[in-house]
Amino acid sequence: QLQASGGGLVQAGGSLRLSCVGSGGTFSRYAMGWFRQAPGKEREFVSAISWSGVSTSYADSVKGRFTINRDSAKNKNTVYLQMNSLKPEDTAVYYCAADRFTQAPPRVAIYEYDYWGQGTLVTVSS
Repeated sequence: QLQASGGGLVQAGGSLRLSCVGSGGTFSRYAMGWFRQAPGKEREFVSAISWSGVSTSYADSVKGRFTINRDSAKNKNTVYLQMNSLKPEDTAVYYCAADRFTQAPPRVAIYEYDYWGQGTLVTVSS
């Protein structure tokens, strides 16, 4: 089970930090990703991190503004998405997901992810 949190309302240029905690499984061995879905749009890839935390991927739209990492504790079951310089177009429901793929770099396609959290809403006002 994946539990995402940290969403909220923020002004443009502000920051938020999303968290995703995995429980009930060996999520420390899985790649983890963040995806988002804006109103009326399809779900899209945002960022992903390998199980080791060494390899990361970002969508072009968030490169340089978002940073993904996972906790350095033994279990590595928590993944974070630090979002800076937020824009109104970042408004969406953000979902975390886990991929049992163990190679690097982490994959970016939605259909490749096996487990999904419930989503957390991020609203960026202009």
